[in-house]
Amino acid sequence: MNSDPTPESPAAFGPSDDGLQRLWTPHRMVYIGGQDKPADGTTQQCPFCRIPAGDDEQGLVVARGERCYVVLNLYPYNSGHMMVLPYRHVSDYTDLTDTETVELAQMTQQAMRVSRAVHSPAGFNLGINQGEVAGAGIAAHLHQHVVPRWLGDANFLPVVGQTKALPELLADTRRRLADAWKTAGGREEN
Repeated sequence: MNSDPTPESPAAFGPSDDGLQRLWTPHRMVYIGGQDKPADGTTQQCPFCRIPAGDDEQGLVVARGERCYVVLNLYPYNSGHMMVLPYRHVSDYTDLTDTETVELAQMTQQAMRVSRAVHSPAGFNLGINQGEVAGAGIAAHLHQHVVPRWLGDANFLPVVGQTKALPELLADTRRRLADAWKTAGGREEN
């Protein structure tokens, strides 16, 4: 048996046979390749500064407050992965005003309540990655992650396969969360 792959064989498109199955997710290459990353840390390049000026559905905005807003993560760790961030372009948590800090915390609490009502997660990961070295994809604009978690959601796919299975389209998730936010009495402005 000849083990050299021909140009037409499936083996020609991947690593040599290692016994692993592969789930190809080419849409993730935009994130991995950095095509959506801002060229620099200015407000002109910052997607988090542009999103509030646009359409809520297009921008995946879940809710708006006076100083902060909530948006779905375009590259979520789990379904319903939201981010709470100030409208103001600020990178460091210590640079938030007292009122921004309070609203960021209150909107994070409301994001958890809404997520529980919509998705019934077993827990959450909350976090702010301060600086690129700490894992911030967009370090120039502070954002608090609100990631719903379920028992068993860290199965073989993300751990071994480096792949996430998301059961719902982002537009549907945004609509469900935004509707629940309004119903729960969260502040909503357009």
